[in-house]
Amino acid sequence: MKNKSYIGISFIILVFGILTIPKIVDRIKNEDVVKNDRLNVVQGKQSDLFTVGKAPFFRLTNQDGKTITHEFYKGKVYVVEFFFATCPSICPVMNQNMLYIQESYNAYKDFGIASITIDPANDTAQALKAHAQQLGAVSPNWNFLTGDKDYIYKLANKGFKIYAGENKQAAGGFEHSGLFALIDKYGNIRCRTKNGNPIMYYSGLNYADKDGMEEDLSGKYRPGVEALKEDIKKLLEE
Repeated sequence: MKNKSYIGISFIILVFGILTIPKIVDRIKNEDVVKNDRLNVVQGKQSDLFTVGKAPFFRLTNQDGKTITHEFYKGKVYVVEFFFATCPSICPVMNQNMLYIQESYNAYKDFGIASITIDPANDTAQALKAHAQQLGAVSPNWNFLTGDKDYIYKLANKGFKIYAGENKQAAGGFEHSGLFALIDKYGNIRCRTKNGNPIMYYSGLNYADKDGMEEDLSGKYRPGVEALKEDIKKLLEE
């Protein structure tokens, strides 16, 4: 009985070898032997943008009085800015540039914008709704967000690491960096690199161009709005 079992097992191994060895040989010839078939599923195009890390979670109120969290943007590429509606200096430029971005990607359901006020005492939901209408923000994925002041400042300075603060000497009583953060569909902050180093954020301002960059308020040169538009497209295609 044992001999018959061995013969049966040997026969099965022989048949298996006859069927599979030619396929293995072919894969070796095609330098494909280490590839896992399950990993060969066609995936989205991967961009060359650097992944900084996860964007912070948040929970705020939008211009319609609705609670908006980071989950709203899950599966969307989105841009974050910190501003305030009565800003007499850089915010109008930032908002206009964001409007320009909206016009470029308004047809994309998987693109969004989060404009977060640093003056929540004055920028109520009603005030932000009027500001959005005056600006011409029509995308259903563009939220103008307000909430608790301390929470927002922590979100800006410690979460996104985009500077925002109160300063009675500054125009309008507040100061901020004028930077835009780019977030991918998976909640990662993404950016360009220069000389192998990540340039964390994009300039939301129209300062003098230098090597494809725009100067921010600290005198550093960062990728500007046109570069941001290009990178949004890359992430939408991933």
